[in-house]
Amino acid sequence: MKRASPYLMFLGQAEEAFAFYRSVFGGDYPGIVRYRDMGMGGADEREGDLIAHISLPIADETVLMGSDVFGADAERFHVGTNVEIHLAAADADEAHRVFAALAAGGSVMMPLERTGWAELFGSCVDRYGVRWMVDFTGEVELSMT
Repeated sequence: MKRASPYLMFLGQAEEAFAFYRSVFGGDYPGIVRYRDMGMGGADEREGDLIAHISLPIADETVLMGSDVFGADAERFHVGTNVEIHLAAADADEAHRVFAALAAGGSVMMPLERTGWAELFGSCVDRYGVRWMVDFTGEVELSMT
């Protein structure tokens, strides 16, 4: 495994929260991606302005990552379920192995598949209720870390 990182979800407060975390930990954002940058968002222009991904290195091997949720994801949002662990796999085989093991006995929220930001990305909830994101970026240019 290349890296494990905490991933935090917010109801429209990701930018504000990460400004606070930046004031605590220091550092710079490698980049901020808004939903409009990905061609996403709803009928409401405000949704396009929400954070699709933000990251802040907080230690040598730790990156705090996050995003805003909207729509159906916002309806299911509850504090306590807004934290996931992101795993950056070293290769596709590792991504498949780890994802399958974590999803066994749990539930798949998004199957492991190609996305605009990774050769493989998927999310699941393990049998203990812990939420996981697994990805292998591979040759995809858009880095989310």
